[in-house]
Amino acid sequence: MSERENDLALVVKVQAGEKAAFDLLVVKYQHKIANLVSRFVNDHSEVQDVTQEAFIKAYRGLKNFRGDSAFYTWLYRIAINTAKNHLASKSRRITDGTDAAEAEQYASASALHDIADPQREMMTDQIAEVVKMTIEALPDELKTAITLRELQGMSYEEIADVMECPIGTVRSRIFRARDAIDQKLRPLVDETGKED
Repeated sequence: MSERENDLALVVKVQAGEKAAFDLLVVKYQHKIANLVSRFVNDHSEVQDVTQEAFIKAYRGLKNFRGDSAFYTWLYRIAINTAKNHLASKSRRITDGTDAAEAEQYASASALHDIADPQREMMTDQIAEVVKMTIEALPDELKTAITLRELQGMSYEEIADVMECPIGTVRSRIFRARDAIDQKLRPLVDETGKED
């Protein structure tokens, strides 16, 4: 049985009144949803609150879930909308929150860190900061698309389900987001090339 079929079987159980089946879905997806929410909300305690609110909304809306899309793409859509609504109600600017992803990247590259020289480390930090600031400045639809693709590892089809748009639109948004990042990185990379 595929993962999608397993999820659908659990959804059917929840719809039939087995509340414990929803607990299994929460356990399965809570870390992914919290990670997704953290891309929009910086404060850890708020991330937990928004994640919980997303699961509550999903539970309440589960009676209307028909299985047209995978459960997790439906859940991701709810989480993104919940995060955006949370920030709108707080009159905050949505931020990327890539600090956790950057920390994971640096932790997994600890062997490279040992042999890196200070100039290279500074350049890596500058590049990461430019990427983060560029993503933060993107319009919501571009930011969401690039976050789901590059940080969540979702396929174009999954992103299209989450964002409720055609795959061609997803490809265009990701291309435009990558192009914006490239435009901001080009002067930094060109400057580095001149120093060598």
